[in-house]
Amino acid sequence: MSVRIAKSAGFCFGVSRAVELVEQAAAAGKQVVTLGPIIHNHHVVDKFKALGVGVITAPEEAAPGQSVIIRSHGVSRDVMERLEGRGVEIIDATCPFVKRIHSLVSRAEDEGRLPVIIGTPTHPEVEGIAGWCSRCRVFESPQELEKWALSGDVSDDVTICMVSQTTSTESLWKTCVQFAKKQFTNPKIFDTICRATEYRQSEAAELSQSCQAMVVVGDPSSSNTGRLAMICREHCSKVFLVDNAGELRAEDFDSVTDVGITAGASTPAWIIKEVNKTMSEITNTETVMEENFAELLEQSIKTLNTGDKVMGTVTGIGNTEVQVDLGTKHAGYIPYDEVSTDPSVKPEDILKVGDEIEVFVVRVNDQEGTVQLSKKKLDGLKVWDDMAQWVEDKTTVEGTVTEENKGGLVANVKGIRVFIPASQSGIAKGGDMSAMVGQTVQMKITEVNRARRRVIGSIRAVSSESRKAAQEKIWAEIENGKKYHGVVKSLTSYGAFVDIGGVDGMVHVSELSWNRIKTPADVVKVGDEIDVYVISFDPEKHKISLGYKTTEMNPWNQFMTNYSVGDVVDAKIVKLMTFGAFAEILPGVDGLIHISQIADRRIGKPEDVLSEGQQVQVKITDVDAENKRISLSIRALLEGDGEDAE
Repeated sequence: MSVRIAKSAGFCFGVSRAVELVEQAAAAGKQVVTLGPIIHNHHVVDKFKALGVGVITAPEEAAPGQSVIIRSHGVSRDVMERLEGRGVEIIDATCPFVKRIHSLVSRAEDEGRLPVIIGTPTHPEVEGIAGWCSRCRVFESPQELEKWALSGDVSDDVTICMVSQTTSTESLWKTCVQFAKKQFTNPKIFDTICRATEYRQSEAAELSQSCQAMVVVGDPSSSNTGRLAMICREHCSKVFLVDNAGELRAEDFDSVTDVGITAGASTPAWIIKEVNKTMSEITNTETVMEENFAELLEQSIKTLNTGDKVMGTVTGIGNTEVQVDLGTKHAGYIPYDEVSTDPSVKPEDILKVGDEIEVFVVRVNDQEGTVQLSKKKLDGLKVWDDMAQWVEDKTTVEGTVTEENKGGLVANVKGIRVFIPASQSGIAKGGDMSAMVGQTVQMKITEVNRARRRVIGSIRAVSSESRKAAQEKIWAEIENGKKYHGVVKSLTSYGAFVDIGGVDGMVHVSELSWNRIKTPADVVKVGDEIDVYVISFDPEKHKISLGYKTTEMNPWNQFMTNYSVGDVVDAKIVKLMTFGAFAEILPGVDGLIHISQIADRRIGKPEDVLSEGQQVQVKITDVDAENKRISLSIRALLEGDGEDAE
């Protein structure tokens, strides 16, 4: 037989912090009372009672000079104000996660939103949350939420802010969220379930699936303990909720080979230890403890200081922050803008629950029991070390251009600001550097001054290196007739220079088009991507002659492919002569209409009937392929019309 204990069994950090605050106040000789039982566990309450710690049920019971401790569930604004008027010292042990919900509902009301709380209306935590706004609605189930929303009592223009009791179940919360998103316009929804609770519940579910019996340890009045028992019963037929080891009965575990133990967040370590010991005696196995509670206790009281580098475990990814368990009494959190040096990265893209990460301590608030952390700052410190190495190794790195300034460009490389002088931008003098903003570029880091936090980079160094490698490749493989896809870099009166991948070649004006052109600009412009082929090259002089016009582009070949004698085509009169008129059939292909073929009568000169630019229909009467001459006739069409009329 085996006995297994859930790693998450026992105090959560919020409860642990509250208990510690009571112990510290009592040890300091203060007259201590708690407003309500400090936690849902009568064993702990009795222990404190023996130390002289009393329990009051209302602020009015507090006497001047007393130290009143607010339990981790928190209280309403009204209760806090009533306490302040009693002349007492207030020690606020409200769980930081609960404190955040107080702020959310208060701010929501200021924004004109109706706070909607998913939780048990009579639970002290929920009562406290509701007390931080003048009006709100509380629903224990998705069905209650739906019934209210569809009752007709809710106006169409109502906007809600929805939060959850920290110990609510994930499945219940998700169902409520799905409905709220469909039913309400622009709802603000905050997932305020404590991830420590979620982890505890998921671990209980997993453990109960593999064990024949489950023991849930905790005070029956504890909400989260009750939920643990409920979750375990979904997967295991034998579930025993016990307050202490004395409630265990050997006969309940006959024929059971695997037993799992979990405990609520209000269950102290010593009770779990006793249950484990008794369970081991019943099952005749060695005492098994998954956690060394002495070590945990020692770890929980260790101090944290700003600037520390510490290891932690991701316990939750919320809407605005990542929650991290540092193994101390503090609630660790990383604001979203401190997760990554890349502002476009989402926390869930690089982190998941259960990940162990190293973080930088930004701020410690012992009073509230929170510690603000940063992953970005620690990553940034490591990047500075990397930067120095990149300079030495001449490493090519990637960055995003974020802005243009007077002297050049600024890029973001792993969260570090890198200045790229205009001369190193790769943009020609006078060029538009603003077009680079937003682009991801390759660069070399050329200078790092950590003390002044100054980094210089060069895009040009990478492009020069790449261009040199490309040039060597082209000259090693070039041959006549080889085709390249290039970019037109510049134009002159005699041709166009084309970059074919690091090397410029020239296309002479005569090689740009089969037609007669005045300038290269009639065919191409700077920036055009064109296909060219090598006509000749000289490696010693680094000169390459390129061709652009191809046989397929030859207008005469196009004419011979698509037209034949007898075809009737549309043509444009391009030149008038004494002996006839030349008409363009295709750009670059003209045919002659002899003066005798212009009309069905004798005419003195072609311009008596035709004019330059006139569109006419002609018939192809002869093609001299060898001399590339075409004979055309308008008369043949006119005589044909006359025959049809007869």
